[in-house]
Amino acid sequence: MRAAVMYGAGDVRVEDRPDPKITQPTDAVVRVVASCVCGSDLWPYASMPATDTGRPMGHEFLGIVEDTGADVTGPAAGDLVVAPFTYSDNTCDYCAKGLHISCRHGGRYGFNGVDGGQGEAVRVPQATGTVVKLPVNADSALLPSLLALSDVMTTGHHGAVTAGVGRGDTVLVVGDGAVGLCAVIAAKRLGAERIVLAGRHEARTDLGRDFGATDVVAVRGEEGIARIRELTGGVDKVIEAVGTRQTFDTALGAVRDGGTISRLGVPQYEEGPIGPAVFMRNITLTGGASPARAYIEQLLPDVLNGAIAPGRVFDETFSLDQTPGAYQAMADRQVLKALIRP
Repeated sequence: MRAAVMYGAGDVRVEDRPDPKITQPTDAVVRVVASCVCGSDLWPYASMPATDTGRPMGHEFLGIVEDTGADVTGPAAGDLVVAPFTYSDNTCDYCAKGLHISCRHGGRYGFNGVDGGQGEAVRVPQATGTVVKLPVNADSALLPSLLALSDVMTTGHHGAVTAGVGRGDTVLVVGDGAVGLCAVIAAKRLGAERIVLAGRHEARTDLGRDFGATDVVAVRGEEGIARIRELTGGVDKVIEAVGTRQTFDTALGAVRDGGTISRLGVPQYEEGPIGPAVFMRNITLTGGASPARAYIEQLLPDVLNGAIAPGRVFDETFSLDQTPGAYQAMADRQVLKALIRP
């Protein structure tokens, strides 16, 4: 099969790799119908040390089940399924708590001999607990929004849930990437009355307004914090969807004492301000990697009935062989989120 492999910063290649096969009785082989490039893929694209072996890329995909192991129940050959961005058994103690990201038998695509999602097919471990059957055909116009459930929409929802967003709230979303925009959708869906989107890319913030943002703050740093506070007097709920020290500082500067910050962006820093000044403010710091599998079935009905349309974050489609160009286009901010069709 053909699949994307990263060999180092800026070096993504599409090459021939072995076709996936059932190796464990809990596996399924899924023929990919659609996948995408994630914003988190851009961090190694900018900094990954060169390697001779390469790393299979991609963790967001949906496709048709081709084969299943002897112990797989539920998913069957011919089913169209979406896969959350990590696999899990959906039965361990962590999964029972809705924390599938910490599954005792789970893992990540592209590591430890598991295929990446940016390819023609994927061996999915723990298939019974991982994939979710979709009640549409493979040519459905809903496919982009259903694909978004694999990561960005469920991650945006995780931010809104962990921040405690509820009816009538004022919420700040920091970041106008795909996750930030999906966090706007999620906050609106949970009843937020005012949603301030901090971002400076007009096409993206315009989409954020369509999704429910009531205000946009395009300036950064102290000026941005002052503008947010001028608009809101300080916010009780913040969803930080970028992962830089600057965006974390913005969240801390904009949140009211006693408020909550949910971090969704993978942190690109090791240390942050957690000393006495922050301690005295009684701020709750939460968030983290989304347990996407826990949310897919909650959000699926709203995608199917058109109540939410997170697939609008996909603004350009690339063929599998064009994947290296998709990475570059996203890194150059020419594309918000690249959809890949094998």
